[in-house]
Amino acid sequence: MLKSIKIINPNEYNFILGQSHFIKTVEDIHELIVNTNPNAEFGIAFSEASGPCLIRKSGNNKELIELACENINNIYSGHSFIIFMKNAFPINFLPGLKNIPEIAGIYCATANPVEVIVYNGENGCGIMGIVDGFSPKGIEKDEDIIKRKEFLRNIGYKF
Repeated sequence: MLKSIKIINPNEYNFILGQSHFIKTVEDIHELIVNTNPNAEFGIAFSEASGPCLIRKSGNNKELIELACENINNIYSGHSFIIFMKNAFPINFLPGLKNIPEIAGIYCATANPVEVIVYNGENGCGIMGIVDGFSPKGIEKDEDIIKRKEFLRNIGYKF
């Protein structure tokens, strides 16, 4: 049976949702974040799929840790993780996350409203995919291109 789980994110924080396969995931992600951006505030939750099947957690911001735990508990799928962050953008961490040996994949990196499509199987649940944000409303016009370029410069990603 498929079901849709909405990510709870009342403050529209950026987050990354992915899949990993080993208990040391939370420690490796924690180290990556502080080594990449020491000013980032974050919370991580990882759902084990074997052994005690616990939700493992880490981070440096209690609110973000609790938000990560609440969401990964709602998703209820083994070997999944979520990272919520402040003072940082997912783009800063994606290359490093992809190089952590136990990370199998990334489903999304966004601050948009997200629905996680979960399959409930005989042994447990698994993430089948995600719906990230909204459907397109049209093709950008010249004024939209100008706004896009201004936005990227205002947040410091282009000069």
